[in-house]
Amino acid sequence: MPWSKNDYPESMKNLPDDIRDKAIEIANALLEEDYSEGRAISIGIAQARKYIEGDDDNRPEYHVEPDGEDWILKKKDGLKAIMREETKKNLLDRAKEYVNDRDGMLVIHKTDGSVSDRLYD
Repeated sequence: MPWSKNDYPESMKNLPDDIRDKAIEIANALLEEDYSEGRAISIGIAQARKYIEGDDDNRPEYHVEPDGEDWILKKKDGLKAIMREETKKNLLDRAKEYVNDRDGMLVIHKTDGSVSDRLYD
């Protein structure tokens, strides 16, 4: 469902007008590329902020990485795991919502420790 300046997701209601307008534009484009509504909204907001305000180095960065047989989510340079799951997929399902709620960036690692993807930056 495409959004407009008068009909947009609840999560965009408190955004400044210029950021909201850009977020709507980006989110609608992502919907056309078959992104889910939730992903389109979160990516749209993040990219609109980046476009309007520039890069924001103050956003928290989180990492999904292997830890023995498990996968963990931890804050960049953090010592403790915020979440732990047996599979990467199960952790990502939970971690994405956690990171979005905190307007953070998510770095996803491979089993060898190298970076495979970055989300929400």
